[in-house]
Amino acid sequence: MKEWTLDEAGSDARLDTFLARRPEIGSRSRARSAIERGKVLLNGKTVAFPDLGRRLKPGDRVGYWEDRPGTATRRAREIVAAREALSVVFEDDAVLVADKPVGMLVEPLPGEPGTEVTLADLVADHLRFRRRTQPRVVHRIDRDTSGLVLFAKTPAAQSALKAQFERQTPARVYLALLRGRLQPVSGSWRDKLAWDRERLIQKRAHVHEAAAKEAIAHYRVLEQYADTALVEVRLVTGKRNQIRIQAGFRGHPLVGERLYTFGAVAEKGTPTLARQALHAARLSFRHPTTGGRMEVTAPLPEDMQTLLERLRQTGAGGLGLGAGGRTRRRR
Repeated sequence: MKEWTLDEAGSDARLDTFLARRPEIGSRSRARSAIERGKVLLNGKTVAFPDLGRRLKPGDRVGYWEDRPGTATRRAREIVAAREALSVVFEDDAVLVADKPVGMLVEPLPGEPGTEVTLADLVADHLRFRRRTQPRVVHRIDRDTSGLVLFAKTPAAQSALKAQFERQTPARVYLALLRGRLQPVSGSWRDKLAWDRERLIQKRAHVHEAAAKEAIAHYRVLEQYADTALVEVRLVTGKRNQIRIQAGFRGHPLVGERLYTFGAVAEKGTPTLARQALHAARLSFRHPTTGGRMEVTAPLPEDMQTLLERLRQTGAGGLGLGAGGRTRRRR
């Protein structure tokens, strides 16, 4: 480990600036990365990320432990490499809302080892230097569904938020591109579903089946094209793959859907996507500490937005969510 003791000439510099000037590090970005990975010590103690701008004093000892155990593991490197994928839409002392990218799990699948970087990993990395703060998942969305995911920062906040979801009071609004022309243009979907643990898919259940759970969602068509519709879906219940299977049941599978198509075949020239066109666009809930109403939104990801713009060339009404995400507090 390298260690430097500050004299009068080197004091009053920011910690990250001081480290950037050392030939072993060489830049502020590398200094930041070293601090984030626990490789920097100040007066014998590991430096936390919020201290990167700390002013140094004469006599301070700054250490750089490049090969510190636990900081250069393959998993640590993968998390560092994936940090830019984390988009925090809202954060305070009790909750954090992230806009999950396509292709990322919220957390490892049950019974499977954590071999890939998940959204929970990135949130934990974001919070790693904050005392007694660990991310606690409140709800989940599918790997290939993009959009808003809510985390609690304390056990009390998690308990309060989960109770809201059990009472079905949060508003969870999704935007989806569905195949075909929906009639009527608004309504409700009600089904009995059961999770197939062996095949890891949702299936339609008999009303008297022990594992049957009610699935309810309300929908309305926002824009209709020749063979595709932009649909807003508001979940009442929150079963796995719920929107995907309920849309497929009715002969309108999501654009890009591979699993819940129920034999529907896309005609030649029908718009397609590399994943199901589903985005968790709006989430509202009661703040677990203040009780105030929170509303958070996330813009459509690039792949869905590009497809939608192509469809709009045929002519249709506008999308009412705006171009960017936002957070609103209501008392």
